[in-house]
Amino acid sequence: MRSTTLESVPVGVVVERRRAKSVWAEFLWRPVSVFAGTPSAEPWTALDVQAESILFYAGEALIELHRTETAYYRDNLACGTPKLWVVLGPTGSDRPYELLAVTADPAQGEAFTDAGNNIVEAVPMPQDILAIVGQFIATHHVERPFIKRRRQPAEFDRQKDGQGNGT
Repeated sequence: MRSTTLESVPVGVVVERRRAKSVWAEFLWRPVSVFAGTPSAEPWTALDVQAESILFYAGEALIELHRTETAYYRDNLACGTPKLWVVLGPTGSDRPYELLAVTADPAQGEAFTDAGNNIVEAVPMPQDILAIVGQFIATHHVERPFIKRRRQPAEFDRQKDGQGNGT
């Protein structure tokens, strides 16, 4: 269970639409980058048009940082190439996808891959967001020692029938 959100970081997401080389799909969609803040552009505004691909501003999301998840954020930052996980869900309308979430938690990012038709992509974490997450970890992380649970031996109720055989 997640704790109360302590900090929310507004971000914008850029998505690429590329012509597919497949008979089953006309286009392939994938998140390609995240940036801190939110532009004044409307969601699904075309940013760059090339012969085979178009970049769109997909919209705004909030990265929610929870103090109980700081160990996951720390592991993400320590991996050498910190990532953010972007989740897009199909809409079936003019706008093909809805921006569902952006997270810095690798465990939550992996959990999002369990949903059927959603697109989940890990993108590089920008330096300004990395600084915010790093400061959040420094402020809220509490090291918790690993405690291995020990199995307790089973205890039988020998008082049930008065003869000590438990029946």
